[in-house]
Order: sequence, then C-alpha cells, then structure tokens
Amino acid sequence: MLVSGASRPEYARTMFDSQVPWYVAGPILGLCVVACRALFNGRLGVTGGFSAIVDRLRHGSVRFDWRGWFAVGIVLGGLLFAVVRGDPGFDGYGWLTDTFHGGDQVLIAVILLASGVLIGFGAKTAGGCTSGNGLTGTSLLSLASIVATATFFATAIAVSFLIKAVI
Repeated sequence: MLVSGASRPEYARTMFDSQVPWYVAGPILGLCVVACRALFNGRLGVTGGFSAIVDRLRHGSVRFDWRGWFAVGIVLGGLLFAVVRGDPGFDGYGWLTDTFHGGDQVLIAVILLASGVLIGFGAKTAGGCTSGNGLTGTSLLSLASIVATATFFATAIAVSFLIKAVI
C-alpha cells in the first residue's frame, strides 16, 4: 500500500505536492514541440489526439497514430501519478477543494470531467485548443495563433480580476 500526505518522506512530499517550476516545464514543453515537428511533422496539441481516438473508435479500430497515443499517455500519466502519490491529489482547485471534503471529493472528479468534456467540445468546434495554439502555433509564427493566444491570456487576466472583485 502506498503512503500519502504527511507520512511520505520529505523528498516525496516535495515531488508530489508542488508544481514543476516554469523555468523547467517551459523548456521541456518547448523541446516537445520541436520533437513533434522533427519526428512526426506534427503539431503538439491535445484536441487532435482525442479527435484521433474518437475517429478511430468510431470506425472500430484501436490503431492510433502518435496523436492518439499522446492523448492516451496523458490519461495514463495522470492515473499513474495518482497511484504513485497515494491519493488523487484533489488540492489546489480553489473553491472545489475548499467545498468538498472526504467522500464528497468524488464530486471534484465529476465536475472536472464534465468541464473537460465541455472544453474539448469547444476546442473541437473552434478547430483547436489553447495548448495547440499557444505552444505550436506561436512557435511557427502563425498570426492567427499569436492573436488567439493573446486573446486567451487577456481573457484569463480579465476574468481573474473580475472573480477577485466579486469574491
């Protein structure tokens, strides 16, 4: 049985209970963008992976291309992290983790899943997601991606100030 919380060694608490610093995560993501372009001549984005999975499954096949396996890897990586950590790690979600405790924390997973489905639907409808535009589109100097990414950031900043003023 895996241990969680305060009973974990200090290195494990540091590793599992904090985020990777931006100066580490940023270059790693940048290298992933370059690797996808160099190895597959593809764009790094999550929407394409999930679309590939849905398309293949609709046609009765589980032969995914790299984008499908990328999306599968995201899900499996999250599950592996939860198993190794010893708990799902529902912390840092603002009002969600302040509101739901103990057995009610399963509602956090339901809310996050429903939110993810809605975001995925919106991204598919819009023809791409924020990560694809922000990471790959801007690195290719696509004017549409640069404008879209600037809009995402401006909207996020405005909404955060609005929420802070209301709450």
